Amino acid sequence: MTDRVVISTAAHAAAMTPAGIARRVRGLSDRAIAWLFITPTIVLLLAINIFPLIWTVYLSFTNYRANRPGRPVDWIGTRNYERLLNNEDIWGYLQATAHFVTWTMVIQVVLGLGLALLINRNFKGASFWTTIILIPMMLSPAVVGTFWTYLYQPQTGIFSYIVNAVVEVGPIDMIGSVGLAPWSIIIVDTWMWTPYIMLLCLAGLRSIPDYLYEAAEIDRANAWQKFWYITLPRVLPFLMLAVLFRGIENFKMFDLVVELTSGGPGSTTELASINLKREAFEKWRTGYSSAFAVILFVTVFGLGNIYVKALNKVKQ
Repeated sequence: MTDRVVISTAAHAAAMTPAGIARRVRGLSDRAIAWLFITPTIVLLLAINIFPLIWTVYLSFTNYRANRPGRPVDWIGTRNYERLLNNEDIWGYLQATAHFVTWTMVIQVVLGLGLALLINRNFKGASFWTTIILIPMMLSPAVVGTFWTYLYQPQTGIFSYIVNAVVEVGPIDMIGSVGLAPWSIIIVDTWMWTPYIMLLCLAGLRSIPDYLYEAAEIDRANAWQKFWYITLPRVLPFLMLAVLFRGIENFKMFDLVVELTSGGPGSTTELASINLKREAFEKWRTGYSSAFAVILFVTVFGLGNIYVKALNKVKQ
């Protein structure tokens, strides 16, 4: 009996060695090996992403409050969604978000493509200037927000000084003005993330073969015709991909706006993500905020799908 136990233990130890594991793996099919490696990732994704999403959808149909976990949860159906869609303030927050996303994308696309075209000329010192341009993208949004808060100070900030050096208008309160506060965020986000779009556009420009431009020169095409018929079509997929990534990020923008304006003055710069945080963690209306989160998710997911289909058509 003792000999059998010793033999069994020795066999188990041999099976757990690298050679033993390799023999066992070699006995599996390719599909089984693939599932062996994929399963932990799938389980982790389900735990981190899918379960919270399902739980949020469930809470959106209830009156649950996270600060009162002991109270019974009532199923109220679509009442939270009805209150949201009939709330004019919510539409104001969505409008502010759309204004921010639209203008940041338009300005960053124009500047990013322009910078990429300049850097692609390979002039002396191009590598140095590329590194300098990329620095804002490497900083934390919280640090950038705090830094620009000082720059925007109406009396001592350098931003007001630069503007008055061009046009004397007196002290400019970018953060405290209702009309200028949204643009103060757009300027900072453009300063920070235009290098990202420039980088993707530069990758597109570097992928264009030289023989296309050589053939265009033989056909006596001017600079505008080269850009319109060769450069832009080749760079457009990269540009659209950059817009997709930045559009999604800007739709859920939070930290930069909080550091700069905290949603003020009033609710001028209160984006949808900031209002969602107030409803969830200041007013503790968990069910209501969950419904708002679901609406935002469906909006971004739907627009993203439409945009990806357009991107696929451009790639073809």
